[in-house]
Amino acid sequence: MDGLDRTGIRIRAAGPADIPAYLGILDSAVAWLVSQGRTEQWGTEPLSRSPRTVELIEKYVTTGWPWIAEVGGEPAGMLLLSDGPASYVPAVDEPERYVHFLATDSRFAGLGVGRALLGHAVAEARAAGVSLLRVDCFAGYEGKLVAYYESNGFRRAQSFTAKDGTWPGQVLEQRV
Repeated sequence: MDGLDRTGIRIRAAGPADIPAYLGILDSAVAWLVSQGRTEQWGTEPLSRSPRTVELIEKYVTTGWPWIAEVGGEPAGMLLLSDGPASYVPAVDEPERYVHFLATDSRFAGLGVGRALLGHAVAEARAAGVSLLRVDCFAGYEGKLVAYYESNGFRRAQSFTAKDGTWPGQVLEQRV
């Protein structure tokens, strides 16, 4: 999809020139989480200052399928797709598309940007002839993010802990 959906959200393919927009979206999401007292997911510092995060964004932008959601011509959300998970999640024995860094700029919260991006990820997986879409997320805060993914058609696949056992995570999957 490269056009407006019925909500006024435009999803377009992204590339290396969009890396600053991706980092800006992540920094906005971190600031919003911090303002809510939710510092366990992504910490308290802007992710643009994390060399590891910048490296991962660059990797997925150049080796995967990067997407940007725009509202009124402004970058409102991001999603990176690849053909497999990060190293802390076991691979599966079939082709898949894996969601990395789904985030919405806090200025566009509540408009359905994340939902539109996940719908786009489903369509992209189907178009590629891939029937499995997976994602992992932070499972703390009473599982609110897990519930969000479940409301978008995903089901729980496996729990894990990362960051030396201090970060509860959940892998979710969806057959498409």
